[in-house]
Amino acid sequence: MGHKEPMSIASALRQIQDRKLILPAIQREYVWKPSQIIRVFDSVMRGYPVGSFLSWKVLPETIGKFKFYGFMTEYSAFDNRHNPVIDIPTDREVVAILDGQQRLTSLNIGLRGTYAYKNHGGWANKAWSYPERRLHLNLVSEAPENELGLKYHFQFLTKKDVGSSSDDESKKWLSVSEIFDASDTSGLIQLLAKHKVGNDPEASAMVSKLWEAVRKTASLHFYEEDDQDIERVLDIFVRVNSGGTVLSYSDLLLSIATAQWEGDARAAVHGLVDELNQTGNGFNFSRDTILKSGLVMADVRDIGFKVQNFTTTNMAKLEADWDVMSKSLQVAVGLLSDFGLSDGSLTADSVLIPVAYYVHHRGLDHSYRESPKSRHDRESLRSWVLRSLIVRGVWGSGLDTLLRDLREVIKTEGDSAFPVVEIERAMARRGKPLTVTDALVDDILSLSYGKVRTFAVLAALFPHVDTRNQFHVDHVFPAALLDKKALRRQKREDGTTRFTPDEINELLDRRDRLPNLELLPGLENIGKSAKLPEKWLAAEYPSAHDRSAFLERNALPQSLPLSVEEYRDFYDERSMKLVARIHSLLKPQTQDPSNTDAVVLVDLDEELSEGDDSD
Repeated sequence: MGHKEPMSIASALRQIQDRKLILPAIQREYVWKPSQIIRVFDSVMRGYPVGSFLSWKVLPETIGKFKFYGFMTEYSAFDNRHNPVIDIPTDREVVAILDGQQRLTSLNIGLRGTYAYKNHGGWANKAWSYPERRLHLNLVSEAPENELGLKYHFQFLTKKDVGSSSDDESKKWLSVSEIFDASDTSGLIQLLAKHKVGNDPEASAMVSKLWEAVRKTASLHFYEEDDQDIERVLDIFVRVNSGGTVLSYSDLLLSIATAQWEGDARAAVHGLVDELNQTGNGFNFSRDTILKSGLVMADVRDIGFKVQNFTTTNMAKLEADWDVMSKSLQVAVGLLSDFGLSDGSLTADSVLIPVAYYVHHRGLDHSYRESPKSRHDRESLRSWVLRSLIVRGVWGSGLDTLLRDLREVIKTEGDSAFPVVEIERAMARRGKPLTVTDALVDDILSLSYGKVRTFAVLAALFPHVDTRNQFHVDHVFPAALLDKKALRRQKREDGTTRFTPDEINELLDRRDRLPNLELLPGLENIGKSAKLPEKWLAAEYPSAHDRSAFLERNALPQSLPLSVEEYRDFYDERSMKLVARIHSLLKPQTQDPSNTDAVVLVDLDEELSEGDDSD
């Protein structure tokens, strides 16, 4: 590996433009945010080093054995986040970047391209929320005070932004791309004249400084590998890129799959992730979860994101079964949606993996989600999923070990039904029992309105709720009647304050806790609004029998509070009813979950990962 002659930023970008400097398929995609690009340009202006780069000289005879991508120029967070695939002529050598792609892409976007990100408060699914922006430099003042320590005022702006600031004397914007276009001294002079800063010493000095930094200073240092052994290059890439935490192992896995698959692995994975996340009310599954699911379904022995698992054999398994695995994942995510889960209520994405493996193992399709014949099995699966999301720590440390155990149980016991008893027995052996303890009960009762675990808990405690329909988490006693200002204004007959500050704080704390929450269909919840529960119930269920059944189904006292004073007694009574329901419905399916003589199996990976995860 040798050290190449340093080059200027402009020289590197010209090579990108001419497709002489490219990206190997093992590289992940561009992930930097606008603030990171701005920091790079601030460093360039100040003469700070932007780091060294590692490249690979690819000879003509090697080009045909590999996939390559071009650098991103017009990035859009809406519809252009993927690097373009390019065909490289096999009659000339090229240089592929192994380390430094994020910095080079940032320089390329800032000097030659655009960055479209979503307007604050804009619609995530509308193109107009992502206007095209170019990087600009303010020529009349330095950066406002900031926590990043930036000296120069760089900013991504739309044409409208630039136009609207034309009358602001504190701003005179230069599009940074004009620096790249000014190829020589004559171009620089014309640029100064265009912006009418030739007679402004500070502004002209700023333009000249950026032009010199981009055009003249040889600031980019490259180390180059010229060995054509792809395995060696891959090993170098992994070693260089897996030292930190920024590049995840799933990035590496996807990169290597892209390099080794005959098809386009990157497009296949990204397309599937996007499709899965649009299911139901929407999810936010990551590539990590989907690729981990693939490793589990492919029956790869070691499912960890480890370098030694990125073998050609394992990648071939993933590619061969990808279409079938994708269908299994679609059914599994559909089931989670049927269970009432979405991004806002799914507390651990990893629960998808054993569900997908069960679907895959049995070869189930979407008809399983509706068939009356599978209703009992779906209920067992639903109960287990929700209970596993309620108990803390199940999907935290030691995940790979747990997933391997669950896979083996499903493989041996799950041919005709979800083996919930055997599953929970295996979990208990791993120190992850779905056991109801006093600590768990206290934890559940303390859950509050708006927290992601709250919906899963309510859905598990009240299985009568058809979560395929839209349900809202609702306050039984209206939150509006427990407002702090309203409570302070309440007076007794003698004019004294009805509630002390401590009582008010207690009421406010209890207002949003689980004993005051229930699941209601969306339209019912909207109609209920801030009505007292007793009055709403009488109007909604005129029959005494129907009212009593509603209260029983939702573990509510037969007498609902009509005032704040009655609310405290109601809260205590509802808490007791919930405790009984927790013990009844969340009891594990194992025959003897409390067996203290059971051997708890913990491996070294799990011990080392303690404290890394929290859920």
